[in-house]
Amino acid sequence: MAEKEPAGELRLVGVTKRFGAVAAVDALDLTVAQGSFFALLGPSGCGKSTTLRIVAGLEQPTAGRVFLAGRDVTDLRPYQRPVNTVFQSYALFPHLDVFDNIAFGLRRRGMADVAGRVARMLAMVRLDGFERRRPAELSGGQQQRVALARALVNEPRVLLLDEPLSALDLKLRRQMQIELKRIQTGVGATFVHVTHDQEEAMTLADTVAVLNAGRVEQLGAPADLYELPATAFVANFLGQANLLAGRVTGRAGGELLVEAYGSRFSVPAGRSRSTAGPVLLGVRPERLHLAPAGADVPAGHQHVTGVVTDSSYVGLGTRHLVRTPWGAELTAFAAYGTGDPAVGAGTGAAVVAHWNPAHAFLVPGDTGPGPAGTHP
Repeated sequence: MAEKEPAGELRLVGVTKRFGAVAAVDALDLTVAQGSFFALLGPSGCGKSTTLRIVAGLEQPTAGRVFLAGRDVTDLRPYQRPVNTVFQSYALFPHLDVFDNIAFGLRRRGMADVAGRVARMLAMVRLDGFERRRPAELSGGQQQRVALARALVNEPRVLLLDEPLSALDLKLRRQMQIELKRIQTGVGATFVHVTHDQEEAMTLADTVAVLNAGRVEQLGAPADLYELPATAFVANFLGQANLLAGRVTGRAGGELLVEAYGSRFSVPAGRSRSTAGPVLLGVRPERLHLAPAGADVPAGHQHVTGVVTDSSYVGLGTRHLVRTPWGAELTAFAAYGTGDPAVGAGTGAAVVAHWNPAHAFLVPGDTGPGPAGTHP
């Protein structure tokens, strides 16, 4: 019986890439759905750009196979694959104007109606009227749109984006995030986006794969990864998390009981990635509320005491650092207009940091309670 055709627009099966003794990509299995906006998120050196280059055919895997639309393309040259890549540097031809940059690939392939195809792309990226400008006459965001148009005009099944927005300033980067999502929705192609920017991944992607040391640490919808991270690495890379090192001591109904720093807490079993032994109890900063020392906390909330060591204005609210009795610092974010008393908490104030256990989560931990096992 013939082997069943691999599912998904893009599929990596056991892909490994070694540079000497170092595995930049380590037995990676990954499936990207057709028409999705997929993000590879991770720190520098995690293997995300190497993975993209393997898909593009710019690197040959040491082991494993690459499938595009069910076809094994592992041994095909880059120009033989139905993919195009947009790089961080844009890689526009400086001596060609916008029209000729976009038309370059069409002309090499001998495609018909070059002018019409380029015009449609210019309209899609909102650069009508810029046809005769050179790259040096364009802003960074406009150059990025030309690079997108040049890649998309060839109608690739998969568009690979290698940190294409990292060279832009914050305001322009956010504008281009909106544009990228709009363009992807308009063309319906599969986008695979490499980034180290957590906000960018969560803004753009339908699905995020968090990479660490060449492996997928967790894969899923951005909201799922943020609300229910699988590991401490994911919890702290996709957003920020207060992680209290403890140990599971039992179960009461649908709650797991956790002891940490001499106090007892509980977490819903459905929000727990580990059910026994050492764990890290996580609370996101926006879920951690502050009240004056000695004040009553809402019924059902769990809490620890501490002292505010820093309060910083961050636009939409105030970020507080709270030093706990065991020496770690927790982060609490209080948004303006919510009536949260933490907004006005000042440095040196004794406070109670409290949270609803329904908003906490558990991930595996390999250290016992103490500062070394606490990740504020």
